[in-house]
Amino acid sequence: MVRLNPLPAERYGTAVPTSRTPRSSPREADPLRKISEICLAFPETSVEKHGSHATFRVRKKVFAYFLDDHHGDGIVSVCVKTRLGENRDLARQSPARFYLPAYIGPRGWLGVRLDFPSISWDEVASLIASSFAIVAPKTLAAAMRQKVDR
Repeated sequence: MVRLNPLPAERYGTAVPTSRTPRSSPREADPLRKISEICLAFPETSVEKHGSHATFRVRKKVFAYFLDDHHGDGIVSVCVKTRLGENRDLARQSPARFYLPAYIGPRGWLGVRLDFPSISWDEVASLIASSFAIVAPKTLAAAMRQKVDR
């Protein structure tokens, strides 16, 4: 059963699931490793690890956060930057997979749950790529788009 945290629902218009579903496959047993592989494949990126959390940057600007039980919420997730409003739409459409993270949700950030047995890593990688494109300097983002189009 998923327990919902009422405060974010009241504040941001969507509910935040706070229970953890156990991971089942070995590949999903270390989501930080997988998120690191995805994020560090982009040019000029770096990672700062803080205990069970990590911050991914492009030229000192954050484009993804990995969170594991942040403030005791029991959620394992990656938070990505989206176009304003897109985060709310995704969280409303699929509240079991997406949520608005505290503090940064109102500024266009989206939490993507990684603590379920079945994760679409292609979808996660796509959301991270979009976040990178939003946050990265325009010249770097344009160079990445050209590289993908080839």
